[in-house]
Amino acid sequence: MSSTTGQIIRCRAAVAWEAGKPLVIEQVEVAPPQAMEVRVKILFTSLCHTDIYFWEAKGQTPLFPRIFGHEAGGIVESVGEGVTDLIPGDHVLPVFTGECQDCAHCKSEESNMCDLLRINTDRCVMLSDGKSRFSIKGKPIHHFVGTSTFSEYTVVHVGCLAKINPAAPLDKVCVLSCGISTGFGATVNVAKPKKGSTVAVFGLGAVGLAAAEGARVSGASRIIGVDLNANRFEGAKKFGVTEFVNPKDHKRPVQEVIAEMTNGGVDRSIECTGSIAAMISAFECVHDGWGVAVLVGVPNKDDAFKTHPMNILNERTLKGTFFGNYKPRSDIPGVVEKYMKGELEVEKFITHAVPFSEINKAFDLMLKGEGIRCIINMDG
Repeated sequence: MSSTTGQIIRCRAAVAWEAGKPLVIEQVEVAPPQAMEVRVKILFTSLCHTDIYFWEAKGQTPLFPRIFGHEAGGIVESVGEGVTDLIPGDHVLPVFTGECQDCAHCKSEESNMCDLLRINTDRCVMLSDGKSRFSIKGKPIHHFVGTSTFSEYTVVHVGCLAKINPAAPLDKVCVLSCGISTGFGATVNVAKPKKGSTVAVFGLGAVGLAAAEGARVSGASRIIGVDLNANRFEGAKKFGVTEFVNPKDHKRPVQEVIAEMTNGGVDRSIECTGSIAAMISAFECVHDGWGVAVLVGVPNKDDAFKTHPMNILNERTLKGTFFGNYKPRSDIPGVVEKYMKGELEVEKFITHAVPFSEINKAFDLMLKGEGIRCIINMDG
């Protein structure tokens, strides 16, 4: 048993006090885990665009002060009442959506949308008692998507933790807990392109590149990257992208450009930006009769888009997915094993690394559009 079991742990956390303002490294108190909760020592975390999105709070509910972070790897420190499948010392990846293993969604072979633990960006407390496990001098600090990994210790519902092979390097596989799995799974689990097919990927950030990687692994013959930043194309070639389209270079809708390039439309498209315009283009650029478009990007909460009903009647399919249709507890350990066997490349997504004390540098890099993933070493 750890000497800290059942005790409050005082540790460093990067706290966002205001929208868009630099994070502040503070000493926080982290309460012991309650029923069905686990306290985890975070060793490595990464910055995902979703953290930036909610930190900026431009299109979502502002909730501050808050500890962001949801893409990470760590080791179980202690477990709460009722936790039977994890013990101190286990290596885990926290995941922003969960798997209770009891609801209809969890028992379905088709869904990963757990009734209890699906992502809720407005929930900033733990489910068991509606309270935060973080505080500073008695003042509660909000949680973020049930993970809050920008803290040396965090408390997570057991259903949001994937137990993984302890031999897997946490400074690499931590990125599989969100963006890479989301994009890769959107392609291989949801779009399911056939060998020799054509695929368009909208947005060439980390998630889009992972979607392209999924298309490459699936044997797609053409992978068209669509992005407003032409500087991204050269790097995207490493992930299988064969052609690049910048909507700014054309005076007509990009879906028309892609349809002309592909003799009527691509077989599959994956949208990874959250832009309404990109969602429309991604759907309307797939071929009638068999084309499938998959939406991955998170829109603003009041967004809506329209398309003519004939686009659906002409046998195009529109799908959506969270976390690449992976069930966190059941499926992510297997994704890690793909990496361990050399079947899934992870290192090429990791372009930067910073110590925890310099976490704001990771924000600067992402805001400037530099690199793909920045690993934050919690010991630094």
